[in-house]
Amino acid sequence: MGLCAFLFPGQASQYPGMGRDLYDKFPAARAVFDEADRALGFSISGMCFEGTEEHLKLTENTQPAVVTVSVAALRALAENGVAPTYVAGHSLGEYSALVAAGSLVFADAVRMVRQRGAFMQEAVPSGVGAMAAILGLSHAQVEEACHRAAQGEVVAPANLNSPEQTVISGHAGAVKRAVEIASQSGAKRAVILPVSAPFHCELMQPAQQRLEEWVREITFGPLRIPLVTNVAAETIERGDEAREALIRQVSLPVRWEESVRTLLDAGVEMFVEVGPGKVLSGLLRQIDRSVLCVNVEDEKSLHAAIEKLAQARTPAADAD
Repeated sequence: MGLCAFLFPGQASQYPGMGRDLYDKFPAARAVFDEADRALGFSISGMCFEGTEEHLKLTENTQPAVVTVSVAALRALAENGVAPTYVAGHSLGEYSALVAAGSLVFADAVRMVRQRGAFMQEAVPSGVGAMAAILGLSHAQVEEACHRAAQGEVVAPANLNSPEQTVISGHAGAVKRAVEIASQSGAKRAVILPVSAPFHCELMQPAQQRLEEWVREITFGPLRIPLVTNVAAETIERGDEAREALIRQVSLPVRWEESVRTLLDAGVEMFVEVGPGKVLSGLLRQIDRSVLCVNVEDEKSLHAAIEKLAQARTPAADAD
């Protein structure tokens, strides 16, 4: 085994306290938090460590917090000699992946995602939009449910996460109708998600237009490590491709299952989820249970990941 991909999450499963252990245990991770505080002009580290869940779940805070913790975990891995062959990030995680690939400067990334969060929050008035997770139906079945539920409103697949899971996004009424249709069509589960905006659908066009002005001003260098994008599920290595992918992903669906399959087709056999939580590890198990997947979000998980990766890379002794 040899090829390894780093996967970067777009959300956290637990907010208050995230990243604190990395900050305390790894100098390289501490430097990331310090850099984020300087870049943003306020203490995102303090928010991560001591902020309330209610405050951290506001997307303009969530986004820089998750990117900061993810890059801190990335730097801790690098400090321990672990590097990827490929990178990919789920939605927001694509910014962390571009930092890992050497295309984006971290300070630029964290400032951009702060604005991205604010623009997304302001694009749709509170209560107008919604998102829901549909489990147990194919992407095509979910798309059909959305088509039937629209009735002149917006509702569409937003995250094509795994064979078992599709997230939909759009107007609140249309999303609710799609949930009811999906349930009647045999979905194992169909639930409205507690999110602050309807991400990755055409309602995000105003946010995309505002973010584009920011992104056009940022320098994107060539990628030292190939990245698989959300919008096309294809490998890129040029900075201009990375910029366009970030702009387009705001209102387009995250093609995560296809992205993972692109990595599998490239020969990747080891995956490391780098950042807070294990959401992507769970999705990977739904896509292909045969590959190794570990997560890194604190000192304990980092050392466990290094040990498992080392074991996977060591050929078993031939039995005589």
